[in-house]
Amino acid sequence: MRRRAESVGQSMTKSYEHRLTLRVYFEDTDAGGVVYHANYLRWAERARTEALRDMGLPHAEMQRLHGCFLVVRRAHVEYSRPARLDDEVVVATRIRRASASLLLEQEVLRGEVSLAVLEVTLACVDAASLAPRRLPEPWLGALRARIANDALATDASS
Repeated sequence: MRRRAESVGQSMTKSYEHRLTLRVYFEDTDAGGVVYHANYLRWAERARTEALRDMGLPHAEMQRLHGCFLVVRRAHVEYSRPARLDDEVVVATRIRRASASLLLEQEVLRGEVSLAVLEVTLACVDAASLAPRRLPEPWLGALRARIANDALATDASS
């Protein structure tokens, strides 16, 4: 799957979002040429990873320096339209909350058409025990700063 990532600041009602562009390949589809539903979750995982990397917060560094990593605690997906073979889709990732867990809103788009919306809650766990733990710095601070900047930008555009 070809991919292209970009971070963009959205004006007016949308806050900062990271955008990952993907192409739908044959391997992503069923016999009818429609993307298999679980692939939206795979794409969302890639987009979350790239969003954090673009913020200077790579997963590998969290594990190496702090002995912890992020796991999906909850994922809710609302499918509205199918992606098809050879479509170019974008996965937009927005950070909604950073506290004991991380709440993200992700949307898969073909052009301006929404194909699926995901609400994903991530938890930080200790690598050795898999017990829940607090997000380490600088991750927590950087994520909270991004949310605060989004709130200020939204207020300024109102």
